[in-house]
Amino acid sequence: MFNDFMIISGPCSVESKEQVMTTAKQLKDLVNPNYFRAGIWKPRTRPDSFEGIGSKGIPWLKEIRDNFNIPVITEVGCAKHVELILKNDINAYWVGARTVTNPFSVQEIINATHKKDIEIFIKNPVFPDIELWTGAIERYLNAGFKNIYAIHRGFYPYEKTYLRNIPMWEIPIELARRFPHLEIICDPSHIAGNTKYIKEIAQQAINLNMAGLMVETHYDPQNALSDKNQQLKPLELKELLNNLNFKKTNTDNLNYEQELKSFRDKIDSNDYKLIEILQNRFTLSDEIGKLKKKHNITTLQLDRWKEIVESRLKRAENSNISKDFLLKILQLIHEESIRRQNNIINK
Repeated sequence: MFNDFMIISGPCSVESKEQVMTTAKQLKDLVNPNYFRAGIWKPRTRPDSFEGIGSKGIPWLKEIRDNFNIPVITEVGCAKHVELILKNDINAYWVGARTVTNPFSVQEIINATHKKDIEIFIKNPVFPDIELWTGAIERYLNAGFKNIYAIHRGFYPYEKTYLRNIPMWEIPIELARRFPHLEIICDPSHIAGNTKYIKEIAQQAINLNMAGLMVETHYDPQNALSDKNQQLKPLELKELLNNLNFKKTNTDNLNYEQELKSFRDKIDSNDYKLIEILQNRFTLSDEIGKLKKKHNITTLQLDRWKEIVESRLKRAENSNISKDFLLKILQLIHEESIRRQNNIINK
C-alpha cells in the first residue's frame, strides 16, 4: 500500500494504559504500522513539563506488542533505560535529538546494549551538525550493530519560521551520501510542529527517497499531555498515507533511461565547465591578493563586494535562477576568495 515504506506511529508520550491501548488498536485496524512508537521517558527543557510516565509504561508496550502483533519502540536516554527495555524484550529503541549531541551519552547507551540484533534508530542532533549525527552512527557501526536507521526530525530554527524545526534537507542528503546503505526515516511531526504541515513534509521526504515516516498519532490529541498540536488521529494518518504520492526509485522504461542519460551527460559537461570557471576566477582572485599585499591594502573591499552582489542579482532578474540561491553562491565564492587572499597576505 505504501510502496514498502516503513511506518512508525503512535503517541508522543505514554500517558495511560487506556490511551496507548486505544491508539494502538485503531492504528492496527487502520494502518497496521511497522512499529508502535511511544515515549516512556521524555527529555523536557522545563522541569514542570510532562516528562513521561516512566518504567510503569513498559508492561503496556509489551501488551500492545503481544495483543496486536505490532513491534514497539521507545526512546532511551541513558544506560538504565536500555537495561530496562532489553530486560523486557522491547523490539527497538531510538536515541533522541538531545542525547545525540553528547557523545558520552551515546557511548554509554551503546555499552549497555548487549543485544546486537536490536533495531536502533538515531535521530539527528538538535542543531544542524552533521558530524555529531555521523559520529553517533559510526559509534554504533564500530560496536558491531547492523540494524541501524537514521531519523530526520529537523533542526532548531535560529530564525522565525512557520515550522517547529527547519528541515535543512541538504543534511540528510549528505548523510545518505556518507552512508549509502543507511535507511533514513523522516519525522514530519517534529519538523512541522502542527498537523496542517505534516503532509507537505512527508511528501518531500518521499520525493527525496527516504525509507519511511515516523508520525506521532494519538486517539485524542487535543487532550494529549505533550505536543498535542502535531499529533494526528489514527484515521487522519490513514487518510494522509492514502493521499501521499509514493514514487518509484527506478523504472524499466528504456526511453526514460535514454532521455535521463542524455540530460545527465549535459549536466556533467556543465559541471566540469563550472569547475574550470571557478578555477579561473580564484586564480584572478589570488592575483588580486598579491596586488593588495604589495600595496598594503585590506582584503575586504566593501564597495566592490556590494557592486558584485547588486550587479549579479540584477543580471539574474530575467533568468529562472532564484535570487536567494544566487546570493548564497556569491557569498560562498566571496568567502573562499577572502580566505585565499588572507593566506597570501599573511604568508
